[in-house]
Amino acid sequence: MRILIIEDDKELSYEIKEGLEKKGFVVDVANLGMDGEEKAFVTDYEAVLLDLNLPDKDGLEILRCFRAEDRNVPVLIISARDALQDITCGLDSGADDYIVKPFDFEELASRIHAVVRRLYGRTSALIRIGELEVNPLQRLVLYGGKPIPLSAKEFDILCYMVQRGTGIISSEEIAEHIYDEFYNPFSSVLRVHIANLRRKLKEASGRDLLVTWKGKGYQLCVL
Repeated sequence: MRILIIEDDKELSYEIKEGLEKKGFVVDVANLGMDGEEKAFVTDYEAVLLDLNLPDKDGLEILRCFRAEDRNVPVLIISARDALQDITCGLDSGADDYIVKPFDFEELASRIHAVVRRLYGRTSALIRIGELEVNPLQRLVLYGGKPIPLSAKEFDILCYMVQRGTGIISSEEIAEHIYDEFYNPFSSVLRVHIANLRRKLKEASGRDLLVTWKGKGYQLCVL
């Protein structure tokens, strides 16, 4: 799950980045409002963590710009402003959640997962497609009730695909959601991870659950 942090405090932003990466998130950082706004319009993030007190552009102005342009990316405001008026203003401006600094990383991760579930139209943390079960919070995968051991990136690929359903997804789209802005698009690492994931799913199920469509992408066939 790839998210963006827009926070002008560099030390805090990288502390948040490190904490969320330990929980399996892929994180980009922008320390200026306009830089973050540009990144959010160029990249299809699952969520944005947005500070309000930015030096070059007010966080609420950025949020309102997202909504005016029909950007439905979930936005979680992270701010030291804890007055009720500030919280209600943030939510009424289009934020999906409002988190007061300082915060606990466990709570932050759970809140991010919650808004992303709503983005994909889900209410449960557990994703089930046929006999395949994926738990993004615990980063666990089961098939027929039996666990499938996956590497971090193999899990990220599968998690993104099950959230999207059973349609065909291009390799470019998968890469955009499981790697950060420093990913080399000419690298073969994604193909290696997908090949390993396909093998492990087949070993667990006895059939090909991950199908390659030449020139189009990849599809989960689990039903």
